[in-house]
Amino acid sequence: MPEGHTIHRHARLQRRHLVGKRVAAWSPQGRFADGAARLDGGTVRDIRAVGKHLFYEWGTSDGTATGELLHIHLGLFGKFRTFVDEPPAPTEGTRLALRTIEGEDAAGTTIYLAGATVVDIVSPPEEEAIRGRLGPDPLDRKADPSRFVAAMRRRRLPIGEALLDQKAISGIGNVYRAEMLFRAGLDPDTPAADLTEDQVMGLWDDAVTLLRLGEKSGRIVTVEPADVGRRSRGRLPRDEQRYVYKRHDRPCHRCGTPIVMWTPRSRTIWGCPTCQGLARA
Repeated sequence: MPEGHTIHRHARLQRRHLVGKRVAAWSPQGRFADGAARLDGGTVRDIRAVGKHLFYEWGTSDGTATGELLHIHLGLFGKFRTFVDEPPAPTEGTRLALRTIEGEDAAGTTIYLAGATVVDIVSPPEEEAIRGRLGPDPLDRKADPSRFVAAMRRRRLPIGEALLDQKAISGIGNVYRAEMLFRAGLDPDTPAADLTEDQVMGLWDDAVTLLRLGEKSGRIVTVEPADVGRRSRGRLPRDEQRYVYKRHDRPCHRCGTPIVMWTPRSRTIWGCPTCQGLARA
């Protein structure tokens, strides 16, 4: 599932192409035909990301707000494809197609969306309701981390599970939670409520750092270059980009102990028995 850095990156890059432009909208697959018809020919006023959700604010051809918002959640398999020149034909699974209306002589930009869990039109109050159900987003510079601290203090479930709770913190998925816990030296099985406030704030600060790096680069690279004998993150080989995620049975970049994996409930997690003091090791 795309994590929060990917969603914010989509919002930033799509703003360049769509905001302030009239946009043609249609549903090649047909499942969003009615919604696309409501948006077709309107102007995109803004694109906002929160956690794993995208909201597109729509307006009339003169830019006046219509009160309609396109809401997208990519889920496990959602994917955008963007074409700045003449695009190929959309696939049969393309739920939504957007194309800027630039004039007769300009190709415009085309964006195809397929595989998303949610593609819907919502009202501003519905957007606020969705936001109200989410925890603070590390990529929101106005986010209040004290909400995250309070959420952790209330949870007796393991911190490895609590970090995936979008009501506690928005945008963290399986990769970031495994990497953050390694970088913090925490056993994922530790009850969230047992962490100190400094430990929880350390997780928040690291989430801010890592997601900002991911949003900028479009990749999840969590390893400190010095730990793999490099000077920068720029050209790290795939096996050196992360500490533990999908590295089971391979040596830890810091101590050499083989990384282990296990599956609490339904989501596999990875960790280093030595660096994180795993009780299960």
